[in-house]
Amino acid sequence: MTTKQNNSIENQLVDRFGRRVEYVRLSVTDRCDFRCVYCMAEEMQFLPRSEVLSLEEIYSVARAFVELGVNKIRLTGGEPLVRKGILTLVEQLGQLPVELLITTNGSQLPGMATELKRLGVDRLNISLDSLQEDKFKRLTRTGRLSQVLEGIDAAIEAGFERIKLNAVVLKGRNDDEVLDLIAFARNKGLDITFIEEMPLGAITEHDRAEMYCSSDELFEKISPVYPLLESVDKTGGPSRYYRMADSHSKIGFISPHSHNFCSECNRVRMTVEGRLLLCLGNEHSMDLRQVLRDHPGETEVLKQHLIKAMDLKPEEHHFDLNDETPQVVRFMNMTGG
Repeated sequence: MTTKQNNSIENQLVDRFGRRVEYVRLSVTDRCDFRCVYCMAEEMQFLPRSEVLSLEEIYSVARAFVELGVNKIRLTGGEPLVRKGILTLVEQLGQLPVELLITTNGSQLPGMATELKRLGVDRLNISLDSLQEDKFKRLTRTGRLSQVLEGIDAAIEAGFERIKLNAVVLKGRNDDEVLDLIAFARNKGLDITFIEEMPLGAITEHDRAEMYCSSDELFEKISPVYPLLESVDKTGGPSRYYRMADSHSKIGFISPHSHNFCSECNRVRMTVEGRLLLCLGNEHSMDLRQVLRDHPGETEVLKQHLIKAMDLKPEEHHFDLNDETPQVVRFMNMTGG
């Protein structure tokens, strides 16, 4: 397998505000075996196959980004590991000079963790919103907690380092488990990030404004039990990290509402139907599927479109929790988690 070095490639992806795009999130499917309440509706209508990029098309986009200077690629979904043939794509991406990461709900890791590690995946983010079986079931609708916990153990056994748990915190639903989740992460030697809910897609399960739990509230809840110390660690993503004096585990916060991180944004994402989204909280996008299918195999044409797309990247997003009509109508499973 090739050594992952990208030092000689000059980054050509610079937006109008001088931000260099070095990190790309690629959605490989809009499908998922869970139906998390903050991510999608219980009854979902998924994309027809003709509108979904092939694995070959996804790889073409990834390779073009790397040739333009991107050094970090994350595979997302839906649940990326339910995509048929996903290991073939992982193997190809694992040979590019780039850090390869996957965000997963953990359900497929019991049978796939070892192979993912062998094929070149560097790190995993695993969603875990509750440690209580009944609550986990209500939040995910179709998920089994035991399967995810088994997946976490499989990832640890496979040798993944700096595994990170992601927990979306909703007031009155799982905010009472924040300290338990930290204790779990510390016991397993994992990092954990708490995420403010993103207002994407129209949901009926709960009122987002009422369920909103800010990172500042969580900080105040955590600090008396686990004093948080400033950390200089950065992963290239939006998390602000803190360390604890008595543990190697780090605690992160992703705060799109309370602490806007747009000024440091170094990433873009592509949906599984080939829409290059220049901002999570805006609809600014470019149709890469059309480019791929009008110019098959023409990498230079694709690269020129990626460079041009940087001019579409907005300076910042504006989320309004009190707006009953969501500003962004696509669900998180369509966006790429």
